[in-house]
Amino acid sequence: MKINLKNGIDKLIFGMKQKDVTALYGKPDRNYKDEDDNVIFAYNTHKIRLTFYQEEEFKLGYMVASSPDLELFGNKVIARKITDVKKELAQKGITKFTQEEFDTFENYFNEENWIIFQTEYDEVVKFEIGAIINQKDEFDWKFGKK
Repeated sequence: MKINLKNGIDKLIFGMKQKDVTALYGKPDRNYKDEDDNVIFAYNTHKIRLTFYQEEEFKLGYMVASSPDLELFGNKVIARKITDVKKELAQKGITKFTQEEFDTFENYFNEENWIIFQTEYDEVVKFEIGAIINQKDEFDWKFGKK
């Protein structure tokens, strides 16, 4: 599953509606609403959770994944040392990360690409990516754009 910075993961593109996603991946294993009335799809086989924002006409705006098949720039990210992942990203010009700690977990957030690498014991266990917000403070939906 290829991570496409600022666009999504695999065939999933920010701005898709629920019907677009089910056409690609079928019915989710779990489908529920969070505390903000956003719709959440969870796919067990892909190890991915998708958030459709209620305030944005239920467009796909956030993804959380932990699949060992996740790749960024041709390199796997899950179950690897964060130092190795960050070295590879630095070669692509991605160097600014804000680091937060929670118990045994650490988050490495890159705002420019709206990505988070969550680590435990210095190893990446989860990857998050969100739709980019443009200069007008609006979501830059990629789905349907050429």
